[in-house]
Amino acid sequence: MKINDRWPAEDPSILQLYSFPTPNGKKVSIALEEIGLPYEPHLVLLGDEHVRSPEFLSLSPNNKIPAIIDPDGPGGKPLGLFESGAILIYLAEKTGQLLPEGAGKHEAIKWLMWQMGGLGPMLGQLGYFHKFAGKDIEDPRPRERFLGEAKRLLNVLNGALEGRDWVAGTYSVADIAIVPWIQALDFYDAKDLVGWDDFANLQPYVDRFMERPAAQKGSDIPARPES
Repeated sequence: MKINDRWPAEDPSILQLYSFPTPNGKKVSIALEEIGLPYEPHLVLLGDEHVRSPEFLSLSPNNKIPAIIDPDGPGGKPLGLFESGAILIYLAEKTGQLLPEGAGKHEAIKWLMWQMGGLGPMLGQLGYFHKFAGKDIEDPRPRERFLGEAKRLLNVLNGALEGRDWVAGTYSVADIAIVPWIQALDFYDAKDLVGWDDFANLQPYVDRFMERPAAQKGSDIPARPES
């Protein structure tokens, strides 16, 4: 594929990951560490020079990380994928890991979709309006809108974790999708803003997640460039 012109594979026989350690990027590297599937990470910077380059767009036309190429896809043919949720489901189904069987599978996918459609976008917008360029907008309504949604979604998650360690009952792709996003509140300097301490089940949830060696290792893959 054209992406190899810019990010050549040292070992094209193993899965290739094109990513950056944002919350969405961390999902896939953590999942790969959990699964134990051999892979080769490639650092894709978030500026237009990388994510809007013809090489990256040849694999990820939405110009977002992460993306993968699995040389051993369905039928033994190469498969390229973008969108972190789609990649998580693919990896889980390919390896028979990180998704329970039966009804539990759909429980996990339900929470994965909840993160993709709600938690991630709302926290991302909150970060924009609280810490980045949006904070200079005088109209308070956008910030208040996303702050209210962030609090509502965190309350939903807090309730789902009452009496259980993992959001779908057993550890799954849902947890791998959710935790990197709630950790982003640290990066956004927004924990006090959302009333983090009011959600008693969330910090223990993050702590349990980060006790896992795969979560620790995968959270820094690919390694950020030195400043």
